[in-house]
Amino acid sequence: MKLKSSEPFWLVRNGLLHSYPSLAKDTETDVLIIGGGITGALMAHQCMKDGYRTVLADRREVAHGSTSATTSMLQYETDMPLYRLLQLHGEKAAVNVYRSCFNAIGMLSGIVREIASDAGFEEKDSFYFAARKKDVPWLRQELDARRTYGFPVRWLSAGEAEERYGLQHTQGGILSAGAAAIDAFHFTHDLLAFHHKQGLEIFDKTDIRRVRHTRQGIEAITEHGDRIRARRLVWCGGYESVRLIPEEPVRLFSTWAIAGERCPQSLKYLQHTLFWNTTSPYTYLRATDDNRLLIGGADEDFVSAELRDALLAKKAAQLEKYLHRILPDIPFRTDFVWAGTFGGTPDSLPYVGTHPGYPHTYFVLGFGGNGITFSLCAMEMISAMLRKKKHPLMPVFRFGRYGPYAGAVSPRAL
Repeated sequence: MKLKSSEPFWLVRNGLLHSYPSLAKDTETDVLIIGGGITGALMAHQCMKDGYRTVLADRREVAHGSTSATTSMLQYETDMPLYRLLQLHGEKAAVNVYRSCFNAIGMLSGIVREIASDAGFEEKDSFYFAARKKDVPWLRQELDARRTYGFPVRWLSAGEAEERYGLQHTQGGILSAGAAAIDAFHFTHDLLAFHHKQGLEIFDKTDIRRVRHTRQGIEAITEHGDRIRARRLVWCGGYESVRLIPEEPVRLFSTWAIAGERCPQSLKYLQHTLFWNTTSPYTYLRATDDNRLLIGGADEDFVSAELRDALLAKKAAQLEKYLHRILPDIPFRTDFVWAGTFGGTPDSLPYVGTHPGYPHTYFVLGFGGNGITFSLCAMEMISAMLRKKKHPLMPVFRFGRYGPYAGAVSPRAL
């Protein structure tokens, strides 16, 4: 196998689009957002639209964390099927989650148009296919659940999947409208640059070492002793925030992805669909707008970044072998391989909201495979909370919803 890059495809493709200064003075603001990935950028977008003075800080260059490693597949389906979520959380909560995620894709489309981003947003279908015969009954049950609540789905047989996509070794699956794809790294830079011109203060390479909670708000202190005083703090640090709230069930996983060389034949018949299967952990793939195939998965428990990265070649070979099995007619040579870390919860849903241990603070922790769509939902939720309003997703995304810790399970193993 030819291994050309161990950096995420999006980071190499885009380079350093925008750079911002580190904080070198004390400052005051209404809202401080910690985390400059797509979640922090979306939260800043909402805060700016709501009229708050807003500061965003990141200890890296913006968008250089999980945002640079995402495969940017946007789906309303969570890692837990709707029929399982109905059993776990009841009808109202489960349907609210799925409908909110479905609507989030349209919300993102509107933001892309508003800021005139050229980050390659495109609406797509999603094909969730059974990799084994034993998965067909529950996948049919999932089809019925989505139909019951009005989601645009139909069953695609194995023969139809092969005729339409050249996809082999499937047992059929759910073809659904309402998905999309985007270059999340590029979009994050576009969104932050747009609001920076509107007055958003952005500080990268700014490591917040300590946060003091006062009666009026918070005071964040950087590694160099500079201070940010804010009425409210929004944590958008992803899996790195797990250490702040150790009593909540979150399990960290490593995931790997590869992108091939530009294919000599057209991939237009794959361009308008995202693919994922029912294996445990599941595998997912898509075609990029520059005619490459991108495939990811092979998840394992996160042990350390060193061990995760040491497995790059092995995992790339595993993913490439599977790709050749299901799409044997497509010539594929690995051009990029990279790894990332994400968090999973027992119900594959995020934590969004307040925690009693952190006054004047809100968390947006988009765990699971739907981090971007969850972040879009969280925009509206945090906006409501800052105005002391209720939001229908608050009960199901709240901290403490599980009761005593019972151990998180991989969302990709449900």
